Amino acid sequence: QVQLVESGGGLVQAGGSLRLSCAASGRTFSSYAMGWFRQAPGKEREFVAVIRWSGDSTYYADSVKGRFTISRDNAKNTVYLQMNSLKPEDTAVYYCAARRGLVLTTTQGDYAYWGQGTQVTVSS
Repeated sequence: QVQLVESGGGLVQAGGSLRLSCAASGRTFSSYAMGWFRQAPGKEREFVAVIRWSGDSTYYADSVKGRFTISRDNAKNTVYLQMNSLKPEDTAVYYCAARRGLVLTTTQGDYAYWGQGTQVTVSS
């Protein structure tokens, strides 16, 4: 069982930066791939980024590639999402999610554990 708690959301102007954190409970955090997803008002939840348990492989949605960076610290049971050059269209509730296994997947249904989400609002 893994419990996830996101933090770091807030209000930022366009062009600004935020760093989201997701703290995980459980002794086997290092065996999970970790993903970030987001859901904007009136839209479906969508994939943002994923990182392998080892941290040596990542994958990003085209909409955030080059602006967002996912990373993890297994010693701290934490995964991060550094978001730079934020745009109003990045406004959403951001969720972290965990799944066992080596495959990096963008499919929500592949993730067994989810956090409650943190709000990110980017003003123009």
